[in-house]
Formats: sequence, C-alpha cells, structure tokens
Amino acid sequence: MQARRRHARQCRLVVAGLIIVTTLLFFTGDAPRVFIDAPTQNQLPRRLPLSLAAVREAATWPADAVLLPDWEVLLLLHPNATAIAHNATCAFQGGASSPARALGRLPSSGRHAYTCAMPEPARRHQPFHAPRIVAMDAVHASPHDDDELVMMVKWSGRLVYDSVVVDGGDVLVFAKGVNPRQGVNRPASDVRCVYYRGRGGSADDVVASLPAATSAQQVFRCPPPPPAALLRVTLALAGEEEPIPSVATYSLPPASAAATHKRRHKICACTMVRDVGKFVREWVAYHAAVGVGRFILYDNGSEDDLDEQVRRLTAEGMDVTTLAWPWPKTQEAGFSHSAAVHRDACEWMAFIDVDEFIFSPNWATAASPSSSMLRSIVAVKPDVGQVSLGCVDFGPSGRTTHPPEGVTQGYTCRRRAVERHKSLLRLEAAERSLVNSVHHFELREGKRGEWNRRARVNHYKFQAWDEFRLKFRRRVSAYVADWTHRVNLQSKDRTPGLGFDPVQPAGWAAKFCEVNDTLLRDVTRRWFAAAGESQLQAAR
Repeated sequence: MQARRRHARQCRLVVAGLIIVTTLLFFTGDAPRVFIDAPTQNQLPRRLPLSLAAVREAATWPADAVLLPDWEVLLLLHPNATAIAHNATCAFQGGASSPARALGRLPSSGRHAYTCAMPEPARRHQPFHAPRIVAMDAVHASPHDDDELVMMVKWSGRLVYDSVVVDGGDVLVFAKGVNPRQGVNRPASDVRCVYYRGRGGSADDVVASLPAATSAQQVFRCPPPPPAALLRVTLALAGEEEPIPSVATYSLPPASAAATHKRRHKICACTMVRDVGKFVREWVAYHAAVGVGRFILYDNGSEDDLDEQVRRLTAEGMDVTTLAWPWPKTQEAGFSHSAAVHRDACEWMAFIDVDEFIFSPNWATAASPSSSMLRSIVAVKPDVGQVSLGCVDFGPSGRTTHPPEGVTQGYTCRRRAVERHKSLLRLEAAERSLVNSVHHFELREGKRGEWNRRARVNHYKFQAWDEFRLKFRRRVSAYVADWTHRVNLQSKDRTPGLGFDPVQPAGWAAKFCEVNDTLLRDVTRRWFAAAGESQLQAAR
C-alpha cells in the first residue's frame, strides 16, 4: 500500500512538473494568450507573472478556510456543496476537532459559511491547513489525506475576500490590505482584476486580466470577464510579482435575480450587526412606523437569538433581510456592497445603527406615526443625493443594567452638543467608487448633499456599562482605531474618560448627562401603547 502511494505521489510530481513548464511557456509567450488587455497608464505587464501556487490552492479544495483573529476559522463551501444543518464539526489535521456554527450563505457567491475555533493541538501543526467540515459522527470516519491538504489563508495579511456583480455587469471586488489607510487609495491604474478557473489538480487557467476602473478603501470596480459559469477572482498590483491571495469567486447572477423584489421601496435602512437580538425589535418597529419599508442587516457573526427575532418580525409583516457578512472590521465595505446591490430595491437608504433612531421634535405632537414622516425628510430636489442629520448622544441615564423596556424608554439624559451626523443616501447618487465614511458617501458629479435641521438622530451611544463594554468587541469599522491601541487619542470616536481596556470608569452611570430629553420616550409611549404595554418592548 505504501509503495503504491509513493508511486502515485511520484507520478503526480511528474505531472505537476509538466504543468509548471507548460505554465511558464504560457506566461512567456510561447503559448496562446488568453489575457484581455486594455491600455492604461502605468499598465501592468501584459503577461502577469502569476505563480502557480498563488492561484491554485483555493481551486483544488472544495472549501476555502480563512484564519480570523483570536484563532477563529472561517470555512467557505462551494455553493453546490451539501450544507450540514446540525452538529457540524471542523476536523483538523492531527485529529483535533471543534464544533462548527453555520452562518448561512454569503449574499454574493451563495457559498455556505461556517465558523469554528481552532483547537490548541491544531495550532501546533504548522503550516496551518484547512479543516474539513463534517457531521459530528463522521469526524474520524475519513482522515485527512496528506495529498489533499490545503493551506489556510490568514486574515492578518492581504486578502481578496468577496466579489459581486452589479450595475449590469461590473464586478465589485473586495480586498483588504491594498488601501490600508483612510483617504489614501492606490490608483486604479495600478490594479488589475484577474479571473481564473481551476481544474482539480491541474494548472489553473487565467481567463482574463483586466484593468480596474476604481480603487477606494476595500472596494475595486472591475470589468466583467468573458461569460463563464464560475470563476475565481483576485487582484494583481503594479510592481508586484505575486497576485493577492483570494477566496473570492465570480459568477453571473441568476436571470431571476432582477425579479426578486416585487416593488421598490422609497426608504430602506441598512446596518451591520453582531449580537443585537435584544435591540433589533425596538429599532425595526419604530422605523417601520415612521416610513422605512425594508431593513437589511449585515450579520457580522452573531451568536445570540438574532435569527429568531428576525423570524418573528417577518411573521408580523416586517420586511427584514439578514445577510451573512463574516469579515472582521469591514463595515465600510459592507455598506458599499449594500449601496450597490440594493439600488433596484430601494430609492433611499438610511445607514444607521440599531442604537440610532431618526426623530423630529415636530413629530412630538402627532397622534400616531406615519410613513410620511421619513418621506418628508427625503422630499428634496432631484439633484440632492444625500440628506444628513445631526446626532445627539444619550448617556447611561443612571442605568446600571439594560432597560428591558427598550433604549428609547430607558435612556433619557444626553449631551448638549450635536456630534457628527448620519445620512440617508439616494442610492443612484453614490460615486462609482462607493467610497464612504461609514455613514456618509461620496456623491457622483452633479449630485449634492443637504442638511435637514428639522430632524436628528437620537444615538443611544453610552449605555449601561455591561452593554457599552461589548463595543470593544463589536467595533466593525476598518478605518477606526481599536480602542485598545494608543493612537488617535484626540479622535471624537474615543469616549471621554475611557482608557484602553474595557474597565468601567468611576461614575459611569451618571456620565454624559447634560440635557434631560424625554421627547422620544413620551411620543413612542403614546404611539405604541397597547393594553398598557409598549409594542416597542424588546422580546424576551
């Protein structure tokens, strides 16, 4: 048996050698070219020196694996793979295993996503190889074959992690590490979009190498490749021999995708969430009453009962969609994704968090809520592409635990000054690069922004300490410094009096209380009172 295995390995090595030789001929001009080139300034070499290893690994294995921070492993299965609904397990090389949690399908590729912890014994087997996702009772049924091991890619480095087809064919490619600083973006002329296909153990075929159209933050707009069922996609940068490692795939959207939405909503709301099940009912119920027609939640790996809360809201007639978005600190990219893919479903999008409530003091005398309330905010001239609202930040208001009646009911003391702003974006007005500062987008030529001074955002930012300290884990913006890092000490994003560790400052419950503001609390009690009980109360 061992002799046969050695013989098989030797044969594969010979075949691999022939593949490498063929590939080198292919890239040096002695084989027919399949690149599609367009002239650009500072153009990359017409024949990209793609190494076989750089584009081969992910295509030879049915699952991709990414090592996330804190020894968390993200596994991505092929869209056609059979998902394991219950008792899924990650089986690592060497026999270690850990429970796997299903995150659902990724919104663009349709790939099944799972996450699991990398056990301590598996961390000693370097280099790190991708685990297998199996049912719990099959962990030891089929051991790893050394010839089929695939390297895990690390989130800590550069990585192309997703792509989506938009705007009638353009491809948005999401990559981290290319533009690592806010406001400093590599020229699009330095970036090429490389589409390639894999054939099991044989060499990958590069289908097209095309110049990127835009480069901003973690989003790159690319031309589409020639028609193909399923391809891999990565980026290659000028002056660098190796393309960026990638777990992203490209596929044409189904013909029925355009008919998914029965009607276009005037106003939608989008946010990125993690473990906000106890907050989401209040946020959805309130904004649905004042004019939001659809809610899109980018789930950043929730482990609470968010899915159950969304199921209940949907059963009650709310239009709430949850999209799996497992990538750490990619809020700007997630919002770029949302602004691009929901243009046919929504005219306006409010990019606000679940602790933020759009409110106008003028509504305080209204007998009941109405969809015309938010519509009045976006009743602007056609050249206005974005409406901005100032924020007022509420403090703990003496609370030491989460108010079970809801944040609008439990927190009634705030800071006096208006801090920052949040926006409602007319989606067709977003600049092609989709560059944004989380809650504010750049606009295309001919469109302008406008302030609305009649409305504001009640931001329940500084909550009871047990809730607030979780923000040390939940921070999802790529371009905001981690609170544990001693940088940008004067940033408005930092909390006054808060150090670099999640340690409760003295007198936290009484902080940030300059104005007693019960307007929203009182109006929602009147609007939603039913049988002496608020409909906004969070489900328990």
